[in-house]
Amino acid sequence: DTLWDLAIAEVEKRENPDDDDVKSGDVWEKSILFMGNKNGGKTTIILRCLEREESPKPTLALEYTFGRRARRHNTPKDVAHFWELGGGTSLVELIRIPITSHNIRSFAVVLVLDLSKPNELWTTMESLLQVTRNHVNKILTKLEKTNPEVVAEIKQRMWNDLQRDHPDYALLDPFPIPLVIIGSKYDIFHEFDSEMRKTISKTLRFVSHYYGASLVFTSKSEALLLKARALINHLAFGYDKSKSVSVDLSKPLFIPAGLDSMSQIGPPPASDSDLGKMCANTPLELWKKVFEKTFPPKSICDLQDTKDPAQDNQYAEYEVDIMRAQKKQELEQYKRNASKSWKEMDFDSD
Repeated sequence: DTLWDLAIAEVEKRENPDDDDVKSGDVWEKSILFMGNKNGGKTTIILRCLEREESPKPTLALEYTFGRRARRHNTPKDVAHFWELGGGTSLVELIRIPITSHNIRSFAVVLVLDLSKPNELWTTMESLLQVTRNHVNKILTKLEKTNPEVVAEIKQRMWNDLQRDHPDYALLDPFPIPLVIIGSKYDIFHEFDSEMRKTISKTLRFVSHYYGASLVFTSKSEALLLKARALINHLAFGYDKSKSVSVDLSKPLFIPAGLDSMSQIGPPPASDSDLGKMCANTPLELWKKVFEKTFPPKSICDLQDTKDPAQDNQYAEYEVDIMRAQKKQELEQYKRNASKSWKEMDFDSD
């Protein structure tokens, strides 16, 4: 080929990138949804991943930001879209906004659980993962009718982190899209009684392994934040996946997906007699019963954020607030007039 032939081929390649180019990493655009406990540290983790020196602010509803990185000199920068769901479990239906059929192939979820609030842990985790999984499965069902190859690829990718000869291969139920579970506020958690720490740590190890997820404990410590950042950068920018593992229950856990096992995790932390009395249809249900016996859960209603953002001074705007107060007065007057008119109506008994 002449120099001109090569130049023409290069231009055509750039103007018409095929799937192989995307897979090879020449073009990289990913999306990540952060969700979890209210005030659990999601914003802090995102800012650290993006290397932004900002003070975290409370998240209202669903917030968006992005990061860009160039993997090599003179190459287009990769883009990662970061979504953050606020309000704990109260606004979980908003996940339908960022997770769509258009980006499902490049989407991942980061679940941030506050280790200092074990009584909220299972309820928060179960609620958020269940709604997310149901939404993703609906997308895949609909997509399978028009593009079955893509769905087959996504379903196969669920198992990529687990070798077929893994002893737990038939026992797991991988999450339909990549999942990272982060246990935040390890500094507070570390002061808990050793048996409490053991129950929480083993339970999260089981849940993460069962869903084919990565697990990491973190806090405001720079060293621990860097470990969480490594897992997120793998999802967001395709950085090499860490192969290091820390399963020592006296230290912060760090277990990339596929590198744990049921035999290492062991049975649920309960006596044989207690386990025999518990009725459960699945291993996940059994672990839930054991965990909730030690940490009675708060109900979903207790976890809902009932504070009205319109009354929060953080979002005060004088002109808007004056108009809102006026409209509220008009509404109250309308309701009073309507009520009065209703009472004055003469209904015909016939």
